[in-house]
Amino acid sequence: MSDQARLSPGDRAPDFSLASDQGGEVDLYDLLEQGRKVIVYFYPAAMTPGCTKQACDFTDSLDSLQAAGYTVVGISKDITTKLAKFRERDGLTITLLSDPELAVHRAYGAYGEKKLYGKVVEGVIRSTFVVGTDGGIELAQYNVKATGHVAKLRKDLGLAAPSA
Repeated sequence: MSDQARLSPGDRAPDFSLASDQGGEVDLYDLLEQGRKVIVYFYPAAMTPGCTKQACDFTDSLDSLQAAGYTVVGISKDITTKLAKFRERDGLTITLLSDPELAVHRAYGAYGEKKLYGKVVEGVIRSTFVVGTDGGIELAQYNVKATGHVAKLRKDLGLAAPSA
């Protein structure tokens, strides 16, 4: 495995400004200036089973996460038109951002060597970060599982499960 840079709690979150599937750019530090913490998660590809499950879980938890002071943004290498189809197809309400050059993925250590079915490959490392209002990383999770991740994240953040 390569020694790629990984972020840890206390590190400064790399700023980014990325295109949204709903048009316009979303800037991390603009979100933080609104006094909200930001959950930034990286996923390999829109409209694949695991990524769909994870995005739907974040959407299902969005109201309660927002009530607790969090904004959620999902970042993939997909182009904005594919992200817009993903949002429409699955009724997603989270913010989806496009990073086709993988610059933000790399800045967060969310792209590089990983094991896939026992083989070392290069690709997107499913990762989640919680960025505090001061721009510092509060939580950094690499190689997360798509299924059950949002429930685990809520537990790690000390948040109750959303009411159905």
